[in-house]
Amino acid sequence: MYEEIEKAARAAMAELLETAKVPAGGLVVVGCSSSEIMGERIGKGSTPEAAQAVLRGILPLLEEKKLFLAAQCCEHLNRALVVEREAAEKFGYEIVAAVPKVKAGGSFATAAYLTFKDPVLVEHVKAAAGMDVGCTLIGMHLRDVAVPVRLQTKQIGDALVTAARTRPKYIGGARAQYE
Repeated sequence: MYEEIEKAARAAMAELLETAKVPAGGLVVVGCSSSEIMGERIGKGSTPEAAQAVLRGILPLLEEKKLFLAAQCCEHLNRALVVEREAAEKFGYEIVAAVPKVKAGGSFATAAYLTFKDPVLVEHVKAAAGMDVGCTLIGMHLRDVAVPVRLQTKQIGDALVTAARTRPKYIGGARAQYE
């Protein structure tokens, strides 16, 4: 079962990265409900093994492209994000004092925290792309203009998967020109 979760997560992330074309050094946000993956209501059936399977599926792809992962915590930590300290410093994000746990932060954020080299939590990011596994509402952590990405992989376990990339804002008026 967990191998299938890992495989689906890898497929979804590979497709997102191919479409989003995030440059090296960029940030990708992932929200993930292990409860939803396992067919439970969000927050009601945390399964660390499912969260670890998702992380195993996506992290190597991000590392290969030299991208940073921002792992969204659950509502009990106000949807703060686990990032590598290097990412927090690079993007100028303020580090906050919290450590995610399965019941306060969620299984996915906890798995990321335990896997990262030098993990810290930040309250907000502006990611170039993102993947939402189980309706965790990652939109607040994307850049201002999010564009839906329709993935072939529509579910991981029982959880719905949605994704987005971002683009620069079009500003100006009738005389503005865009590339």
